[in-house]
Amino acid sequence: MTDIEKPAADLPKSLLETLGRRNVVFVGLMGAGKTSIGRRVALRLGIPFFDSDHEIENASRMTIPDLFETYGETEFRALEERVLHRLLGESPRVISTGGGAFMNPAIRDEIRATSLSVWLSADLDILMERVKKRQNRPLLRAADPVAVMKRLMDERYPVYGTADIVVKTRDAHRDIIAEEVIHALDGFLRRTQPAPEEASRQ
Repeated sequence: MTDIEKPAADLPKSLLETLGRRNVVFVGLMGAGKTSIGRRVALRLGIPFFDSDHEIENASRMTIPDLFETYGETEFRALEERVLHRLLGESPRVISTGGGAFMNPAIRDEIRATSLSVWLSADLDILMERVKKRQNRPLLRAADPVAVMKRLMDERYPVYGTADIVVKTRDAHRDIIAEEVIHALDGFLRRTQPAPEEASRQ
C-alpha cells in the first residue's frame, strides 16, 4: 500500500478535525496537475472530489473549447463563477479550478470564506511539457504558446501567491506531490489555529 492509498483514518487526527467543513481548493495554471493531485488528496481525506471544468461542461453540455469559441471568454467566466458558487456551497470537498478562476475577485473571496486554497506552482518547462499533450486549451491556441504561457505566469502568479498554501509541483510522481499537499495542509492548520482539544481549554 502506497502512502496515498492509506485510508483517511491514517491521517493526523487534528487535520480532519480542524479542517472541519471547509473545502480544499486547488488553483494554478493549466498543466499544474490540479485535477490529478486533487483527486488523490480527496481520496486521502475521504471527501468528494470535483473538477470545476468538468462541472461546467456537464452544466452546459459543451466542451470548454466550444464554450470559448461560441460565447467568448467573458460568458465562460460568468458560467464558471456560477458553477463554483454551487460547488463551494456544499462542503467539505476537494475542488480543482480552471486556471483563470482565482483571478476573479468574487471567486477568491468566496474561496477564502469557505475553503483552504492550495496553489500548485510549476516552472514553465514543466507546464509546457504537460499541456502539449492535450489540444483542448483555448488560451494556448496561438502562434507562440510559450509566449502566451509566460504572459499568463506573469499575470497570474502574483495572485496565485495569495493562496493559503503553496506546493511546488515538478517532475515527480503525483502521489509524492499529493502527500506533500497533505503535509502542507496539516502544517498550515497547526500554525493558524489550535487543535480542538486546545481550543476547548481557552
